[in-house]
Amino acid sequence: MLDIAWMRDNREALAAGMALLGAENAPWEEALELDMRRRSILTEVEEYRRERNEGSKRIGALFKAQRQDEAQGLRQRMAVINSHISDLEGELAGIEKSLENAMLQIPNLPEPDVPVSLDAEDFAILKSHGELAEFDFEPKPHWELGAGLGIIDLERGVKLAGSRQYMLRGVGAQLQRALITWSLDVLVSEFGFEEVYPPFMVRTDCMVGTGNLPKFGDELFRDHQEDYWLIPTGEVPVTNMYREEILGAADLPISHVANTPCFRREKVHAGKHARGIQRVHQFQKVEMVKFVAPEDGAQALEELTLMAESMLERLDLAYRRIAIPTGDLSFVAAKKYDLEIWGAGCAEWLEVSSVSWFRDFQARRARIRYRPDADSRPRFVHTLNGSGLALPRIIIGILENFQQEDGSVQLPEVIRPYMGGLSEITPA
Repeated sequence: MLDIAWMRDNREALAAGMALLGAENAPWEEALELDMRRRSILTEVEEYRRERNEGSKRIGALFKAQRQDEAQGLRQRMAVINSHISDLEGELAGIEKSLENAMLQIPNLPEPDVPVSLDAEDFAILKSHGELAEFDFEPKPHWELGAGLGIIDLERGVKLAGSRQYMLRGVGAQLQRALITWSLDVLVSEFGFEEVYPPFMVRTDCMVGTGNLPKFGDELFRDHQEDYWLIPTGEVPVTNMYREEILGAADLPISHVANTPCFRREKVHAGKHARGIQRVHQFQKVEMVKFVAPEDGAQALEELTLMAESMLERLDLAYRRIAIPTGDLSFVAAKKYDLEIWGAGCAEWLEVSSVSWFRDFQARRARIRYRPDADSRPRFVHTLNGSGLALPRIIIGILENFQQEDGSVQLPEVIRPYMGGLSEITPA
């Protein structure tokens, strides 16, 4: 969440930031009004407590001096004060709960260099790498290739679990496993991440910590009998590893990577991404998460993005890096890059990695702090995350861009050792 002290002193900047995001209806004015009332009540309560403390001392002195009537009168005043304090504390508890609810619904503010537009299509292309695949035949979409190769079974996925479900079979399942293992090997051995295996179900406060709740509850899957939510991304459990902890300066930066399933209520219009495995309710993703000191946040965003780009280059997949405009930033991101590959068969750009810098927005919600030195007050860390990489869209990219006219698919060289030396997937 945002810093309420900063909000008090920067109303104009706050209003301007909300307008850039198209979030004018976010309850920031309500939050400031509640904060003002909260501080007013706190001042009133402190004044009553001061009077109560002084009165308690005076009562004893009056009894000693045999001034019984004055002592009894002061006792009655203390009873009135106690009643006032109790009433104000009850009101304060309600205001603080309302203030927290309002603060949790206010989005993060964008960095100054984020492209300004409420149109999601007004992104800035910052970088393009590689040549788009060209064919002397009509390239097929992955759902046709996958069926012909016997590696994607959409019908049985739907039979088992309904729409937007699928199965990978045989070499298809092996390919996903190979991509996951290769990604983890690169990120751990070359880029120094520590691999973790987190729970795939988390408690409500974890979802609140990363900003998925309360705003996006209808996009998540929940166990209604227990306080558990199925994770929409590995970012949720990995970020919350340090919830309500104070780290040391020597602990930072922290870099974790996790391979997890992701569960999402994908809501798209009929016909858009309706075929294939691009938007599904369950998929695998390797997720990178970093915790850094505030002064290192901007550089960490560039580093994470370069790592994801390096992986796409090793897979021989042409890609572009785009800067997401203000109107399309996620609720929690201050700045975000998307890496997209071209799907030659479905004829569209596919996001395979989204790399975000949250500043201290998530850390405030989850109370993740660090102490710069032994004598310093704790400060909030900055958190970042990025896909490294998202499946099954990488599988789509491989199938559609490396397809041959006979329906076979060439495999990227870096993956072949993880496939038992297999260099090509041939029709079933």
